[in-house]
Amino acid sequence: MNIQELDWNLIRSFFAVAQTGSLSAAARQLGGSQPTLGRHIAELERATGLKLFRRGRAGFELTDDGLALLARAEEVSDRANAFMRAALGASTETMSGTVRIAASEVVSAYVLPLMIARLGEAEPSIEIEIVASNQVENLLRRDADIAIRMVEPTQQDLIARRVTDIPLCACAAVSYLDRRGRPKSVEELPSHDLIGFDRSSTIIDAFGALGIKLDRHAFRFRADNQIVGWEAVRAGNGIGFGQLPLAVRDSSVEVILPGMPLPALPVWLAMHRDVRTSARIRRVADFLFAELKRYVDV
Repeated sequence: MNIQELDWNLIRSFFAVAQTGSLSAAARQLGGSQPTLGRHIAELERATGLKLFRRGRAGFELTDDGLALLARAEEVSDRANAFMRAALGASTETMSGTVRIAASEVVSAYVLPLMIARLGEAEPSIEIEIVASNQVENLLRRDADIAIRMVEPTQQDLIARRVTDIPLCACAAVSYLDRRGRPKSVEELPSHDLIGFDRSSTIIDAFGALGIKLDRHAFRFRADNQIVGWEAVRAGNGIGFGQLPLAVRDSSVEVILPGMPLPALPVWLAMHRDVRTSARIRRVADFLFAELKRYVDV
């Protein structure tokens, strides 16, 4: 292959593997297969005459030659994504096609499915892809069409709308509270089985602000994955913290100490300004805006 006639897909695969460090992760990101990406990398190395990656047990690590090409690959990727966004935004489309939504793990697992089911009744020709991740997805690179974020997006090319605030609460399974009793004050919480994070100090810091000193051993059940933490609450492992609308809608869970001062989660809906004229993306964004407002109406 003439190096001046390189297929864009080879550069795209190279950039994805460089970003993720593995063929499997890159394949998930691009919606392709590991063998295809492996062939793309081998073909690109043959065309350039360069060894771009070192393969090892830890994954794919860029060589010096690979690092030298990475910035150029990113430029090509950004231009291609800008072209795609502009084409999508300028298109006069019917209300059909795919919309990719990025949201936190908890929102993706427990909040969005019911909303998307209602969207399916209203717009059966729109297909939805969910990116369940607590990482901030990059809308500039079309990792997602719409992002539901708990922090205000700061990139200037994004359109962001503040939707609402999700209140948090202390809660536990009814089975646990029937067995151990219901705390009457925040000061009683350390005497209970608590559910908290493994590495994050967020909950420990919050207790500290209330004058209660804890360490990680105060939590009998620890997990940084928020879905695991919520399921631990539902299973009766102890008292934990979660989204108030989620707890209120779950008959197996009871909210405790409703006056406990807890922060709220701000909810932002964001999309790239280039796709704001896409009928299907705008329709899904408007639908989610209304649904998220309804979700906190407890």
